[in-house]
Amino acid sequence: MSKKIDDLKTNIAEALELPKEIILDLPKITLVGNIQLYIENHKGIIEYTKDSIRINSKAGVIKIVGKNMLIKNIVSEEVIIKGEIINVEFI
Repeated sequence: MSKKIDDLKTNIAEALELPKEIILDLPKITLVGNIQLYIENHKGIIEYTKDSIRINSKAGVIKIVGKNMLIKNIVSEEVIIKGEIINVEFI
């Protein structure tokens, strides 16, 4: 999608006070301490081990590094990860 269209969508979202993650199809990430991570609006799991999880999104790959992690719940638009979360990064 072109930058002009993204800019237009951003302006519309701001004018109508709509959540940008919905309008721009971006992930929404919520971290609860270092024990639970919610990712909304994902595009699927790329890698899943107890120490590393990579999730695809429109903004790129989200890499979660931790210990004893497990996917508690996964549905078409939401992933819930539990465990000791050490690092979250976009790659």
